[in-house]
Amino acid sequence: MADNEQSNTNWERQVIEKLALAAIKEQKRSRFWSILFKSLTFIYLFLLLFIGMDWIGGGVSASKDHTALIDIRGVIGSGDDVNADSVLESLQSAYDNKHTKGIILRINSPGGSPVQAGIINDEIRRQRKLHPSIPVYAVVEDICASGGYYIAVAADKIYVDKASIVGSIGVLMDGFGFTGTMQKLGVERRLMTAGENKAMLDPFSPVNPKHQQLAQKMLDEIHQQFIDVVREGRGSRLKETPEIFSGLFWSGETSIQLGLADGLGSSDFVAREIIKEDNIVDFTTHEDFADRFAKRFGASMTQSFMGKGFSLH
Repeated sequence: MADNEQSNTNWERQVIEKLALAAIKEQKRSRFWSILFKSLTFIYLFLLLFIGMDWIGGGVSASKDHTALIDIRGVIGSGDDVNADSVLESLQSAYDNKHTKGIILRINSPGGSPVQAGIINDEIRRQRKLHPSIPVYAVVEDICASGGYYIAVAADKIYVDKASIVGSIGVLMDGFGFTGTMQKLGVERRLMTAGENKAMLDPFSPVNPKHQQLAQKMLDEIHQQFIDVVREGRGSRLKETPEIFSGLFWSGETSIQLGLADGLGSSDFVAREIIKEDNIVDFTTHEDFADRFAKRFGASMTQSFMGKGFSLH
């Protein structure tokens, strides 16, 4: 009897141990597959993020004749969508490729920094002199105003859509004045400077006629630089009127009549009918996420400390 009870106890213990071991193995197996699945999912999502942020990807590869396309899309500025560094890199890549038969600057920009636009304009004209056999055409989509047009006039010809917005040849400097609000709130402005003009255009101080005159002089100088660039780029095609350099803008159809543009046409049309090479290769340099963040952060910090500068908007 005792032997039978001992045998039953051993059998029950063995069954329990086997069940426990099986449960432990199943838990380990489940944990392994769970970790593996999560890891693969994480790697997959991380790769998508890298590709989406342009952290992964090689340069342009064009092994046959083509029309090079460079997008100039968005606000122009050192920390904005369009900046001189990226556009110049795109231009150099397009020119360095021996199969490039022509270059299209596809522009959709309201303007921005006159400095960045000027650098891009200078480089386009320099490259045109170095490569006279490779024509450069600007193709306007929705808008090509101010700084965008500053860039466009460096091209051999400008093509637009009949409903595009073109022009706005002018310069602005904007800001706010809070002196009235401060008086209502009973806030006293305590400003100390070394240099009589250091607080020029301070938004918390009354307008100083001398400072206003100095600012207007600088605006006029930059405006004249813009005018000179347009005259040089458009030459005898430009039909000057009293309003042409006033900051007004026109439809694409009217801009052709004024000599601000040369004709109607899309990127595909220019590649196919003008350059005679409908194989279009995109040479636009896309900054990675880290570069974009650093530039935007740096630009925002500069504006916070220095205030806004001149804009071609």
